[in-house]
Amino acid sequence: MPYSDNDWDFRVFYDAECPLCAREIQLIRRLDRKNGRVDLIDLSATDFDASIYGLEQAAIEARIHGQLPSGEIIEGVDVFIHLYRAVGLGWLAAPAGWPGFRTIFDLAYIWFANNRLRLTGRAPKVCALPQEPPKVS
Repeated sequence: MPYSDNDWDFRVFYDAECPLCAREIQLIRRLDRKNGRVDLIDLSATDFDASIYGLEQAAIEARIHGQLPSGEIIEGVDVFIHLYRAVGLGWLAAPAGWPGFRTIFDLAYIWFANNRLRLTGRAPKVCALPQEPPKVS
């Protein structure tokens, strides 16, 4: 896994084709300007290969993933906690660690991840199967 030569505090894999994700990453870039604490990897780029990180493309597209400097891969709400800490906004993610609140945040994130394409006006990525012509009686 490519992590031994890092100089970042946290790596996040994001979907630049998702309007909401793209806006969030713009904020992170502004907050991390000139610091290099966050390594941003666009999983929608044509040259992105999830297997380099030991992941499957479908899995990394379904839920947000991040990587710690140790090489450990994390996903979901934990990504936001580490990401916001890396740019100095740990206080913003702190409630996700409070007893009882974590379950709410996890459930809310799962709902969002499952509905993200629809909510952002994009069609789900599916393979088109050939259609059989209608049968004439």
